[in-house]
Amino acid sequence: MKIQLMNVQRQHETYASEYEEAALRVLRSGRYIGGEEVSSFEEEFAAYEGSKFGISCGNGTDAIVLALRALGIGKGDEVITVSWTFFATAESIAAVGATPVFIDVCPDTYCMNPKLIEAEITEKTKAVLPVHFYGNSCDMDAIREICKKHKLYLIADCAQSAGTEYKGSRKGTLGDVSCFSFFPTKNLGCDGDGGMVLTDNEDVARACRSLKVHGSGEDGLWTLKREYALRGEELPTNLPVGESKYYSYLIGYNSRLDAIQAAILRKKLTHLDEFIGGRRKNADLFNLAFAETECVTPTEAKDAYHSYYIYALKHNNATEIMEKLKENGVPCGTYYPVPLHLQGAFASLGYKEGDLPVTEDLSKTTFALPVFPEMYDEERDYIVEQVKNALAE
Repeated sequence: MKIQLMNVQRQHETYASEYEEAALRVLRSGRYIGGEEVSSFEEEFAAYEGSKFGISCGNGTDAIVLALRALGIGKGDEVITVSWTFFATAESIAAVGATPVFIDVCPDTYCMNPKLIEAEITEKTKAVLPVHFYGNSCDMDAIREICKKHKLYLIADCAQSAGTEYKGSRKGTLGDVSCFSFFPTKNLGCDGDGGMVLTDNEDVARACRSLKVHGSGEDGLWTLKREYALRGEELPTNLPVGESKYYSYLIGYNSRLDAIQAAILRKKLTHLDEFIGGRRKNADLFNLAFAETECVTPTEAKDAYHSYYIYALKHNNATEIMEKLKENGVPCGTYYPVPLHLQGAFASLGYKEGDLPVTEDLSKTTFALPVFPEMYDEERDYIVEQVKNALAE
């Protein structure tokens, strides 16, 4: 039996007529960059998640970069985040000139441990950036309270958590600014790539819109003035001023969600709750099947509605189990095998093995299984059978 870890093709086959009609509509319109499809998707996704403003961009990494820049975070600043996440989280912090400060995660939910935040706050700290890992929700009330106490920005990395809820609300997972990825394998995925920044702050939204298109035009000048004001500096007086896109005031980016992706995402958004329901069904059945085994099954955080972008088991012999599963046609993998604080790119920060024990343990003992909502019953049964066989050997 041939099973894929993340089967995006099967989802397309299920809704092919809807997705292809949406793409053709854009092709026939002649509006491929920006336009009604993009603005409508921004509004619809923001409303779905419970936010006032949605700013689309090229990918989830750009979303974090735009959020950091819009908040005035840059050289000399520190941002507290986790090491147990995809590289882009901390890469984005470094990309704007700031320094990521890594803390450990909770051993049950795999999300940021709020109890460890305050010990890392310094006069350079400007924000806390938690990650809703695997689609689970962080303890947002605890993190939000710390940010409020210390006057820090709360930036939520929601790349893996479209549709996740906290305390009965998707809005509960959001920060001052929240960043989403629409990479094809995500719960809400493009047929290409894309990202989104969500915020209730109109100034932040305006700054993001300017920065994603080269910092040009009237919004670019407004954003430049805002950046100088945030730094407490005087604006230069010799600026050439113009409202057109050919007057650029900031070093921004070319980061836009194209209209075809937006049109397809609009269709997929109408099915997102269904997709998540399918993931949760598979996760529940896996949890039941593995309850009496030596594997540790995922823990849904208190007050969370887990969207299960990833379903991962924990076992001390994870490497050997994965080898046996792959030999028998069951795809699996560790997300992620090298924690960020031990990556070569961050060697200059001075972290060493043993600094974040929970994260380091998870990188060696967890393995992900297929959980995509279109999985057939016989595929799920085969996965269960092979995991149990691997455990018995």
